[in-house]
Amino acid sequence: MKILQRYFAVSIFQAVFFVLLAFLALQAFIDLTGELPKVGRNGYTIQYAFLYVLLLVPGHVYEVMPIAALIGTIYTMAQLAASSEFTIMRASSMSTGMAAGFLLRIGVVFVAITFLFGEFITPYTEPLAERLKLTSRGTSVSSEFRSGLWTKDMIKSAGLTGSVTGSRFFNVGEAGPDGQLKNVKLYEFDTGMRLRSLTVAASATYQGNNVWRLSDVTETAFSNSAATRPGYEPKLENYYGQETSLVRTVKSTTKDVVSEVTPKILTVSASDPDRMSASELAVYTRHLAENKQETERFRIAFWKKLIDPLAIFVLMALALPFAYMHTRSGGVSLKIFIGIMIGVSFMLVNTLFSHLGLLSTWPAFLTAAAPSVLYLLAALVMLWWVERH
Repeated sequence: MKILQRYFAVSIFQAVFFVLLAFLALQAFIDLTGELPKVGRNGYTIQYAFLYVLLLVPGHVYEVMPIAALIGTIYTMAQLAASSEFTIMRASSMSTGMAAGFLLRIGVVFVAITFLFGEFITPYTEPLAERLKLTSRGTSVSSEFRSGLWTKDMIKSAGLTGSVTGSRFFNVGEAGPDGQLKNVKLYEFDTGMRLRSLTVAASATYQGNNVWRLSDVTETAFSNSAATRPGYEPKLENYYGQETSLVRTVKSTTKDVVSEVTPKILTVSASDPDRMSASELAVYTRHLAENKQETERFRIAFWKKLIDPLAIFVLMALALPFAYMHTRSGGVSLKIFIGIMIGVSFMLVNTLFSHLGLLSTWPAFLTAAAPSVLYLLAALVMLWWVERH
């Protein structure tokens, strides 16, 4: 059986590699055609365009690996059926369970490669590609946002620990590729959501250990004498009233601000959740939850990052019934076409469930796992049918 396992592995690896290569070449061509109209503008040359497209390739490996595994496995199974090799293997005491076990062990390699690209390579290459593009064109991360980047954190009595004394909203006009912030505004509110201070800085540089150093700072503090009296409790109808009795403005060269917001959080806040790693999604989701912000979209994306690579097992199981179909059931090309349609339908159902789960507030894990479970049931039904017929 080790010989059969090796034979299966070599055949499937070769087929999946060529399918993956074809998909990546097609996707790279599409990306390049999208970049060509931008070449020659603001110093963006064809060399930068080619390098940008090259850096996007690892992300596409993560996206198309499940479909490549499905089509490559179907091609191998169809070839074995067409040459009657699979029939000979079954006559030599290879059961359906043994064949499924072969595919399971082979699928572990594809899942490991997908996790490697999704968690370690893509989170490095895609930000690098965006920085390359921004640097070559002289633009900033937030230049496409009319009001800049926005994020929020909680103000605590001891910096990052202690009781919550208020909340702070960050507004960044420009976030450069080197991580430096420009045109920074900090809106600080107390626990009653009354504006406590407005800090405007020309730039901000991250010093590490959750410390931002603001430069050319103008701080406007709003004092509320009534709210500072012991035992003061505002009426419900005036709870959010400003009740300001004194406004004080202070200018300084630099000022250090301790915040839970880090350059990483600012980066991911402007990113597409589907292009973030599971670790980034976990950090950002925790940050949003601590600040009482909506997290459902990011929770679904987090579970999809963990479950989608495991869908390779499901799609390879869907390919196994094709080995039981004789040549008269359709040629290899027809079976490959069916495989492509199955892969496309899986992607559509996966996306559909993501939107339905977000609209219907389904549990994030159920939303991410439901498509794989449905297609696994379909694979089991197909195997039962081909064995009975």
